[in-house]
Amino acid sequence: MTAVNPAQTPAANAVGRPTPITNATGLQKPSGMPVHKYGRYEAVEIPDRTWPEKRVTKAPRWLSTDLRDGNQALIDPMSPARKREMFDLLVRMGYKEIEVGFPSSGETDFAFVRSIIEEGAIPEDVTISVLTQAREELIERTVESLRGAHRATVHLYNATAPTFRRVVFRGSKEQVKQIAVDGTRLVMEYAEKILGDETIFGYQYSPEIFTDTELDFALEVCEAVCDVWQPEEGREIILNLPATVERSTPSTHADRFEWMSRNLSRREFVCLSVHPHNDRGTAVAAAELALMAGADRIEGCLFGQGERTGNVDLVTLGMNLFSQGVDPQIDFSQIDEIRRTSEYCNQMEVHPRHPYAGDLVYTAFSGSHQDAIKKGFDAMEADAAAQGKTVDDIEWAVPYLPIDPKDVGRSYEAVIRVNSQSGKGGIAYVLKNDHKLDLPRRMQIEFSRIIQAKTDAEGGEVTPTQIWTTFQDEYLPNPDNAWGRVQIRSGQTTTGSDGQDTITVEANVDGSDTVLTGTGNGPISAFFEALQAIGIDARLLDYTEHTMSEGASAQAASYIECAIDGKVLWGIGIDANTTRASLKAVVSAVNRATR
Repeated sequence: MTAVNPAQTPAANAVGRPTPITNATGLQKPSGMPVHKYGRYEAVEIPDRTWPEKRVTKAPRWLSTDLRDGNQALIDPMSPARKREMFDLLVRMGYKEIEVGFPSSGETDFAFVRSIIEEGAIPEDVTISVLTQAREELIERTVESLRGAHRATVHLYNATAPTFRRVVFRGSKEQVKQIAVDGTRLVMEYAEKILGDETIFGYQYSPEIFTDTELDFALEVCEAVCDVWQPEEGREIILNLPATVERSTPSTHADRFEWMSRNLSRREFVCLSVHPHNDRGTAVAAAELALMAGADRIEGCLFGQGERTGNVDLVTLGMNLFSQGVDPQIDFSQIDEIRRTSEYCNQMEVHPRHPYAGDLVYTAFSGSHQDAIKKGFDAMEADAAAQGKTVDDIEWAVPYLPIDPKDVGRSYEAVIRVNSQSGKGGIAYVLKNDHKLDLPRRMQIEFSRIIQAKTDAEGGEVTPTQIWTTFQDEYLPNPDNAWGRVQIRSGQTTTGSDGQDTITVEANVDGSDTVLTGTGNGPISAFFEALQAIGIDARLLDYTEHTMSEGASAQAASYIECAIDGKVLWGIGIDANTTRASLKAVVSAVNRATR
């Protein structure tokens, strides 16, 4: 206990109130860091700025640059297969403008652009965009990559900031401006020469490092580019103003956009685009305020992928609109599928606390939060009943939950049983350290609820032996611990000439021996079809596996998350054969659903 200094004890003042204590030792002190090395960002003088009074009431145009800006920031850049998976995901989600690569940077990007054109992978209403520097041979190669595309945009950039003019290019303002002008002219010439009438062709220009460029010079360069392109009705130009490095507060970023939007001539024929990076951690706010200040379009990546701290996060931006009743015109209804695909393509995990998509973002652990959420659900049901409507037809109003998790494909289970995370880390450690089982995060959460219920009912400490016994009883039916509708004895899979797998499983169902057969695009899919014959409707949500030891005789552990008759359950299977382990995992989940 800290002793109280009598000199600091509150004394009664003339009206009986305590005198506030001032503790000088608690004041902030200089950090000793070399702050003298860094200058402040320039403010923008707009006394009559209008953006603070605006609201975003409709979705902007979106451009995903996952396949270009996001991909170039990966330790292991995407393979063609992973690129195609990402492209197909973006199309399914509804993105109509997708930057697909930097074709002049190498054969990999060039070949990918050619593949999606030649294979007919690009819907007619989707515009692909490709990036190029302002050098003739690179421009020619870039335009060549677009031959045969239905809708295509060439995006040309050159750095315009003072440091780049002085250190990198060692050129004057006039010389830097001329690079942009000459590059624009070359893009037009090669598009005319290479692309046929079947291509609806567009142009985008970026004064790179816009955030560090003098506003009047950025405007001068953009106007010079427009003089060459000659935007008019039906001939738009996209002027992209990138926060290549985020330098200022979002409010100053908005001021820069309002200033540019006001001063650009031919503004009605310009699509003003914002491309924020997240160096200061405020890219989402910068993008939203730029929209209020006149921007028409946002460039970014799913989950904020990109160089350094990343591009602006398109998922958070889109879901922020959704949470305010504005249709983002992008489909986020299966957020876990989007996240899993992004993680596969980028080979990087999405943080469990990531807004809207993280594993833990709809789960509360505080008792007061749990109580408020439970009461919120009860009130929603009561309000809906009073109005003669369903809960989905009234305004969402549950404490601590900005949106209904169901709207992005999540179940309520983790929300309603919100204290299930207690001891998750310790439980997961025991299973991995003692039994070589590395449970997926959501399965950790599910099993921790079971242990929590046990400790709540019985009290006291739960030992590693008790954890393992409980785990076996919950997930691992076996001849010594047989329970559930289905026990499998053996299975065989064959692959037909069409690539489809047919599975035949000898099993005991409800006490009777039977043979289950099914067909699908893999053993698990085929087994799900086989289960339909005995009235079990199961759908795969997630799947992962790992070996439990090294060597030829190593066991494999398979974990499967299934939706079964409205329930979301995990199952686990352990076997030397990975296919049998997967089938056992399905049976584990199926049996748990009817236990």
